[in-house]
Amino acid sequence: MGIFPPCSSKESLGNLLGTVCGKIRDVPKIKQIKIKGTIVLMKKNVMDVTDLGASLLDRFHEVFGKGVSFQLISANHGDPEKGNRGKLGKKAYLEDWVSKLTSLSAKDDATFSIEFPWDESFGAPGAFIIRNQHHSQFYLKTVTLEDVPEHGQLHFVCNSWIYPQHRYKYDRVFFPNKAYLPSDTPEPLRIYREEELKNLRGNSSGMLKEWDRVYDYAFYNDLGSPEKGKEFARPVIGGSKEYPYPRRGRTGRPPNKKDPDSESRLSLLNFNIYVPRDENFNQVKLSDLAGYALKSAGPGMLPELKSVFDKTINEFDTFQDVLNLFEGAIKFPELDKIREYIPLELLKELIRSDGEQLLNFPTPDVIKENKRAWRTDEEFGREMLAGVNPVLVRRLQEFPPTSKLDPQVYGNQNSTITRERIEKYMNGLTVDEAIEKHKLFILDHHDALMTYLRRINTTTTKTYASRTILLLQDDGTLKPIAIELSLPHEEGDLRGPISEVFTPSEHGTENSIWQLAKAYVAVNDSGYHQLICHWLNTHAVIEPFIIATNRQLSVLHPIYKLLQPHFRDTMNINARARHILINAGGVLERIFFPAQYCMEMCSAIYKNWNFIEQGLPEDLIKRGMAVQDSSQPHGLKLVIEDYPYAVDGLEIWSAIEAWVENYCRFYYPTDDKVQGDIELQKWWTELREEGHGDLKDEQWWPKMQTRDELIKACTIIIWVASALHAAVNFGQYAYMGYLPNRPTVSRRLMPKPGTSEFEELESNPELAFLKTITPQLQSVVLLSLIEMLSRHSTDEIYIGQRDTPHWTADKQPQEAFKKFSDALVEIETRILERNSDKALRNRTVPINVPYTLLYPNTSDSSRQSGLNVRGIPNSISI
Repeated sequence: MGIFPPCSSKESLGNLLGTVCGKIRDVPKIKQIKIKGTIVLMKKNVMDVTDLGASLLDRFHEVFGKGVSFQLISANHGDPEKGNRGKLGKKAYLEDWVSKLTSLSAKDDATFSIEFPWDESFGAPGAFIIRNQHHSQFYLKTVTLEDVPEHGQLHFVCNSWIYPQHRYKYDRVFFPNKAYLPSDTPEPLRIYREEELKNLRGNSSGMLKEWDRVYDYAFYNDLGSPEKGKEFARPVIGGSKEYPYPRRGRTGRPPNKKDPDSESRLSLLNFNIYVPRDENFNQVKLSDLAGYALKSAGPGMLPELKSVFDKTINEFDTFQDVLNLFEGAIKFPELDKIREYIPLELLKELIRSDGEQLLNFPTPDVIKENKRAWRTDEEFGREMLAGVNPVLVRRLQEFPPTSKLDPQVYGNQNSTITRERIEKYMNGLTVDEAIEKHKLFILDHHDALMTYLRRINTTTTKTYASRTILLLQDDGTLKPIAIELSLPHEEGDLRGPISEVFTPSEHGTENSIWQLAKAYVAVNDSGYHQLICHWLNTHAVIEPFIIATNRQLSVLHPIYKLLQPHFRDTMNINARARHILINAGGVLERIFFPAQYCMEMCSAIYKNWNFIEQGLPEDLIKRGMAVQDSSQPHGLKLVIEDYPYAVDGLEIWSAIEAWVENYCRFYYPTDDKVQGDIELQKWWTELREEGHGDLKDEQWWPKMQTRDELIKACTIIIWVASALHAAVNFGQYAYMGYLPNRPTVSRRLMPKPGTSEFEELESNPELAFLKTITPQLQSVVLLSLIEMLSRHSTDEIYIGQRDTPHWTADKQPQEAFKKFSDALVEIETRILERNSDKALRNRTVPINVPYTLLYPNTSDSSRQSGLNVRGIPNSISI
């Protein structure tokens, strides 16, 4: 029997067919439309060599109809047979791929027009799938759709590398710039959202390849090279009570053959360190930093360099010798010999030469106007408020200063400074009066260094743990009035330290001793600044936030869109730091005083890290530098009114906080929204339990149950990644570039009367000073490094800026961001006004360098790249 009933005549058959056809006509027709689009991409990058084989294969694929395909995904209609995934449109292909890309220079963008076939009944598209059937990868920047049903124009900000499809086990999916909380996501897009996060988390196994997009955690077990000998072995940092630390990004490299707990390392000049591909530097940044890798590789060549330099002199004999580094008057007659040891291109980057075998470095700001002002006590104190490390000085609230070290282990570590010793320098005040009037301050490196000092002094370093007492003068400046230098007791820690106190003197040998005492303090402060205030408290602590954000917050999530600009380039720069800066035998170990104990000491200090105290107001209150006062603009009254870092910083902090509050309240109208956001809760839990897992049980962690907690957390993250990093990074060359001002190493202890060193101090104090601090060779390497670290990239994106105006489709957040940017421009004006106020001595004098490290650089007219001390980048990008 057929599907039609039996027919007795042609007439009845005709009637039946007519009925069937009529019903077919009644079925609604599928209306296919064409959605026009514009696609912007870039092929490979400026540092790549042309791949002829890939180009030929790309042309073959294009001729035979493969190439690059796009499929739109419906946001309104799901396919029940596929888990209610959004329905897919037909494939659209890029045309003229090879001809367009090969006609452009590597740094140019390629723009393609495309038409997407689309079923109008699917409603509006809410995502797209891209498949690359070519042999080579490309960088997809943006996709813009025109005349989209129900939307008009639709923007996709992609900024992602697309590798050939065979490199992936899944489809690459991109979403438009509309933000959704998980519960508000259109149903047909939810599974795509969830799968994308799963892909980014990976499976925590195997060695990761350049095309992998996996964000995962690992300990700092990649610093040592035990196969080179015991002196290059390092403990695993992180994951233990003994050595707690934030997590880094996992690479999955195989274990070291000598030590299975350590990860194997790449060769010194191999910078193919895994980070998710989209975290890599772009073309401009790669070009800017091409010399950075070469210069930083210099310490790996130190044995070869040292063998040459030792045949000349590895010492500065006079301060003029140091100045000659910048005035181009030091000639190395053995430069041709050095070339035998080092490739020419590396030599050119490591030692800048003008063809006459002369070192040539820019003049640091600290000596541009006045070559001797750095030696004054006023400048010594001013740099604690407006230098490269203005985040440690605190108000002294008890006397004598006390130690928090366990007396059962370290004996009595309290200060030996007496009232009688300092009151003669206190302008008629007693200690008690000065404390009551908030006039005594301290820079205290004693506890942080003392527990490691015995070990540190077994290396070539010979230094002290220091305490510096300062008095606030009537003109608002800080004057050092006593320096205590302490060593571990020769008979054991329980005996307490051996301490000596030094006080100011302006003449003779006593002044030379005082200058040396300040140098030991500067050595302590330089090392602590680089290891803790800079590396740990910005670079290292932010990396877990980056990893957790990419693993748990979809690109559709509003908090992802808020934070992502502040994570740009950080994982990459941190990976490079592990490779050549903080590794065994790296720059930090060779140039800074803790030597091979750098990271161990860093880990010990991380034990006391507190996320909430990274916020500027809490930090100032903790250090006694401010008190709460609701009548003040930021709710705080500064103890030192002319504290440039704090004054400018509070304005920046308040602007960030207002922006974050306006943004978060738009997406989270109630606390219930925060509590019910499953991605947000997983993000915060993972961040605490994995990213900063060694401190997961600390009670100061916010519970992330309220909007206020969310606003506070995001404000702190943005502050650390932008303003705090700018304050402690971009002034490095300005202040450290002249090594006598901020030496990084001390090589001998304070000369004692009756010794040859003391006789040298009496007869030639400059030479005695220079033979104590960082020597010539290490100075050259350090200058090469910090010159690069202090530069702003030509593609820098500053706070208050975004790389595209289409970062969000939501109007109210766009308006809030515009308000934020305008506020930062107003702050720029006020900073310049304060810098021109001669009554505010700490902002410029005595070196006549205005404080601009927290000058936002938001306005187009103010923007500068290169070596300057102004500008707050969005992220830790160097």
